[in-house]
Amino acid sequence: MSQVSRANRAAEPEWITTPVTAGLLRGALDVERTEHGVLPHRLPARARAQCADPQLAMAESQPSGVRLVFRSAATTVELTALPTRRVYVGAPPRPDGVYELLVDGRPAGQASVTGGGRTVTVDMTAGTSEFRSGEPGTVRFAELPEGVKDIEIWLPHNETTELLALRTDAPVEPAPPSERPVWLHHGSSISHGSDAVLPTAIWPALAASRGGVELINLGLGGSALLDPFTARTLRDTPADLLSVKLGINLVNTDLMRLRAFGPAVHGFLDTVREGHPTAPLLVVSPILCPMHEETPGPTALDFSAVAEGRLWFQPMGDRAEVAHGKLTLRVIRAELARIVDRRAADDPNLHYVDGRDLYGEADAAELPLPDGLHPDAATHRLIGERFAERVLSAHVLRNARIRR
Repeated sequence: MSQVSRANRAAEPEWITTPVTAGLLRGALDVERTEHGVLPHRLPARARAQCADPQLAMAESQPSGVRLVFRSAATTVELTALPTRRVYVGAPPRPDGVYELLVDGRPAGQASVTGGGRTVTVDMTAGTSEFRSGEPGTVRFAELPEGVKDIEIWLPHNETTELLALRTDAPVEPAPPSERPVWLHHGSSISHGSDAVLPTAIWPALAASRGGVELINLGLGGSALLDPFTARTLRDTPADLLSVKLGINLVNTDLMRLRAFGPAVHGFLDTVREGHPTAPLLVVSPILCPMHEETPGPTALDFSAVAEGRLWFQPMGDRAEVAHGKLTLRVIRAELARIVDRRAADDPNLHYVDGRDLYGEADAAELPLPDGLHPDAATHRLIGERFAERVLSAHVLRNARIRR
């Protein structure tokens, strides 16, 4: 089940084209109509208008956790899309994004749009980028089981994806609303899915599948920065269970010091609570990242490693400055634990999760971070399994089900 050209198809079905609308998408908070089709967004337009950061624009337009969901008796499905991929000069080539098919909740195929799409070539040594236009491509899934079934196509978590056309050989109707509790999660590139190989293999998707919840993923690579517009997005998005995984991006960017960090966390949580006053709210601290446990940021790419054709990051901060308020992961964990402990006296549905319980020192010895910063596929699975078992199965999820 992979991309095929029309010239290679022996017999064409009688195609039915169905417009891609918000009603067929789950995990997207906004759908923008473009000159080619529709572009799913994970932040609403108002939030996007309040920040001109190209890193955030890239991250929120990559549809991590977003999927097309519909019901049909179709045995063949085609999806035409226009991807935008990032190429980093000197770094190993990034694999094409994967579209993953699920039928009645079970994996049924994978495909990629190859040989086309747009590219943004980034030269990190020169600080420049170059855009190149490209053509759309089509992924095709054939030989699906007969009969009416629920079909999901999970979009690539790591490339911007405009959707141009959905074609099937039988009529399509929206799938009925999910009866599972909605889990709204915000985090960094680790939650976004960095270095995971499949859209359903990012740790939040794995945890959601094992925990029996419906995922809305606001993991935003490089952009978990306590932005007020992100807090308002969490506030305004219906959910039964919420989690915010905070810390690593604040060290990466060296964005603030301890004096600003504590009040910013309080303000972020205050805003979220305006829309979700009693829902379980989890504050998740960073997983273990040895380079930044005691050394502050910023984080920089190791260009000597890039010259060798591999990615490696390094800390650039001075440990002596921690005494003057610079943030490390240990400082952040201690402050988050203190904040949650203080607020929990008046907010019994607020909980602290230590990220080292998801990936700690023993795990780092067995599964080291390949680039010093991001987990690989095996570690995504480990984190997802532990989050499902240790967090989603706990009393906070039972409370969420009661409220539904």
